[in-house]
Amino acid sequence: MSDLTKPEAAGKQTAIPARNVSRLRPLIAIGNQTAFSAATILEPFEYALANCFDAFEFFPDKKPSGEGWDSADLNAEERARIRTRAAIQGLRLSVHAHWAANPLLPESFPILWRDLELAEAIGGKLLNIHLYLEAGIGAFARAVAPLLEKSAAKGIQISIENTPETHPAHFNELFRAIKGLGLPGSVRTGMCFDMGHANLCSGTQNDFLGYFDQLEPHVPLAHVHAHENWGDADTHLPLFTGPAAQSPSGIEGLVQRIEARGYCGALILEQWPQPPSLLNTARDRLTAMLDGHRC
Repeated sequence: MSDLTKPEAAGKQTAIPARNVSRLRPLIAIGNQTAFSAATILEPFEYALANCFDAFEFFPDKKPSGEGWDSADLNAEERARIRTRAAIQGLRLSVHAHWAANPLLPESFPILWRDLELAEAIGGKLLNIHLYLEAGIGAFARAVAPLLEKSAAKGIQISIENTPETHPAHFNELFRAIKGLGLPGSVRTGMCFDMGHANLCSGTQNDFLGYFDQLEPHVPLAHVHAHENWGDADTHLPLFTGPAAQSPSGIEGLVQRIEARGYCGALILEQWPQPPSLLNTARDRLTAMLDGHRC
């Protein structure tokens, strides 16, 4: 039994006030994500609800060691309750596909279908996947085509995330290739910009803004993952606890850039820190940087 089905969890539902989402939600929704280090699958989700975040991302991340969770760990009743509770509070939901789901490998598609099914069941509007380079950009674009078609039929957007190994030029080429496919889902497919991964890329180490600036205008921005590091490892530090603790100019620069692109998706804080209140601090400082834009 997950924490969503426990009596105390049910009690939390009545304690969470509904909000006038159309008036209060920012154009850029700030949220957090599940984490294998959390006490339960839904602890970070409950935190998002209790602290009035605007978005949340489910990330089935089960490790070979057994840590983490899989989409099968949430049954139909739990998924329906997630959908209902998120809708009541106006929480924008997304799903990050399992880290091992590589579209270049046929054996990955059962995983991708399960994660897409999870997104549909909980009312998620976006499924995020990683870009893999081992067979080339053209091969990846062709391999991901069935996912783009199936997700489009379900009204779910696909975002493709940069990893530390992928460069801006790869995304410039990728979205030319995807456009060339002419698939129904291609017009709704965009990039997930991961600032921490951009900071680790060999071509833009410790310069995630330089990475962003090399993305050509035809690359659509669909999703953002936000975490910090010192350019040495993918440490997923909470915002304003890494280099931005010394100067927030980099994060301010990113906010300016995504606003300039007319971005109105989610910005996901990809960590479950201790104390979790670091998420609130990051959210509040980001909100202040977003110039108070509201729907």
